[in-house]
Amino acid sequence: MKFVVVFGIMSMLLACAWAAPQGKDVEVLEQSYENTGSDGYKFSYSLTDGTSRTEQGTVVNPGAENESLSVKGTITWVAPDGQTYTVNFVADENGFQPEGAHLPK
Repeated sequence: MKFVVVFGIMSMLLACAWAAPQGKDVEVLEQSYENTGSDGYKFSYSLTDGTSRTEQGTVVNPGAENESLSVKGTITWVAPDGQTYTVNFVADENGFQPEGAHLPK
């Protein structure tokens, strides 16, 4: 299960990297990270190129045999054509589940 979550997260990071305009300096406008110990984590950042991301991971059924991690987040970026895209996602025991106006249903 953890592989699915990590794979989904890495896929989103790569998508943003490929969508970002090449050759322009990008700076971090703001960022935050909170490690909530064994309960989970949350982070967010926004960049000068219009990219932003928020994510929160929560441990589900802590200490139980079926303990898992549920991750929810949003990522937004501006494509080279100027179109802004947003993907909301959940990654949990049901796999990686992205939603966005530009994604097929």
